[in-house]
Amino acid sequence: MSKKEDFLSLVLSAVEKETLTKLVFSRPVEGEIAKVTARLVAHRRKRLLALEYSLPGNTVFHKNLHKEEMSCELSGLLSAYRQANLITTLGSAEYKVSKSGAEVVLGGDALKRKLCGNASGFESALQSLDKKKNYILTGEEPFLKKLGISSSDGRIHDKRQGKFRQINRFLEHIEDIYHRLPETGEIRIFDLCCGKSYLSFAVYYYLTEVKGRRVYMLGADLKRDVISWCEGVARELGYSGMRFVVEDISKMVYDTPPNMVISLHACDVATDIVLDTAVRLGASVILSTPCCHRYINGKITAGELGFITRFPHIAGKLGEAVTDALRAMRLKARGYSVSVLELTDPENTPKNTLIRATKNEKMSQAARDNAEAEYKAALRFILGEGADSYLEDILK
Repeated sequence: MSKKEDFLSLVLSAVEKETLTKLVFSRPVEGEIAKVTARLVAHRRKRLLALEYSLPGNTVFHKNLHKEEMSCELSGLLSAYRQANLITTLGSAEYKVSKSGAEVVLGGDALKRKLCGNASGFESALQSLDKKKNYILTGEEPFLKKLGISSSDGRIHDKRQGKFRQINRFLEHIEDIYHRLPETGEIRIFDLCCGKSYLSFAVYYYLTEVKGRRVYMLGADLKRDVISWCEGVARELGYSGMRFVVEDISKMVYDTPPNMVISLHACDVATDIVLDTAVRLGASVILSTPCCHRYINGKITAGELGFITRFPHIAGKLGEAVTDALRAMRLKARGYSVSVLELTDPENTPKNTLIRATKNEKMSQAARDNAEAEYKAALRFILGEGADSYLEDILK
C-alpha cells in the first residue's frame, strides 16, 4: 500500500468512526484553488463530508460528498495537493509530498492504532446541518407508542417521522387558540370523521397531561371496526375522558355545544360536512385539515379560468384552492374569523392545509350579510348555474 493509500485509509476510517474534525488539503500541485477544507456533517440522517474550496477573491465553493463518493474524490484531492492534514478527536496525521515526489505520513501509525480501538468510547465529531426543532411531544408519550409512531424506547420510527411532525404542529395550533377555550372546568372537543384518531389522542394527552385540564373528547366515524379499535386504545391508555361513537355526523344533535371541533383529512366533501356540522353544533373553535378535493373537478365553468381548466393537472390544483377558499368564505358568512394556514412542511404530506376558524361574537349582522353576499358571488363566478345546488350536493 502506498503512502497516499495509507493516508486515505486513515481518513475513511476517521469518517466511519465519526472522529474526523477537520481535513485540510494545501500546497496545490497546480491550479488556483489554494486550499480545500473538509468536515464531517449529518443531514437528514445521512453522514456527509462537507468540502469547502477556497477560490481567488475570498470566495468559496461548497460540495457535499456522500459515503459512496468519498474514496474517489479524496484520492483525487490527494493527487492534486502536496499536503493534507487530518485532525480527529483521537489525534492528528499529516500527508506530505516533497518536491522530488517522495511521500511521507506523519503520525499515521499512532492514529491508526487508536482508530482500531473500541469505537463506543470515541467522542463524535459529527456536526448536524439540520435545524434543531423543539417539539411539544418527545416520542416517550404512551399514546405514541401505542399508535405505533414511536418504539418502546421512545424512538420515532423512520416511516412515522412525518406523522410525528404533523401531530406536533397541530398541537402548536392548539396552543395558538388555547385562550379561546374555557379557562376553567371541562373542555369539550369533537373529532369528526376521526378515523384512527391520531389527533384525538394527541390533543387529549396535551390538554390533560401538559395543560392539566379536564377534557371530554368525542370521536365519531362511520367505520365500526375503527371505532372499536379506538375504544380499545383509549381503554388501555386509561383515557377515561374519551368516548367513540359510530355515527353519521351530519345527523349529530347535542344539547351542549363543543368548545372545539377538530378533523384530520376528512375525504373530499366529508370536510364540508365536518365544517357544516361544527357550525350547526355551535363550536367556538374549528381546526380542519382537508384531504382530496374531487367534487369541484370538472365543475368550474368560469370562462376567465379556461386557460387553467384546460390542463387537468393544474386544474386539480386550482380545484383545491377554490374549494378551500369557498369553505373559508362560507365559515366567515356563518360568523367566524377564518385563517387558512400551512399545517406542516409539504415534505411531510402534500395535504398540509389547515382551516382555522374561531367564532366571532362581535361580528355584526351587516358584516355577516356582506360575507354571505361575497360567498354567493364567488359561487356564481366559479360554478355558474351550478352555484344554486352546490351546498345541497356536497352536504346531502
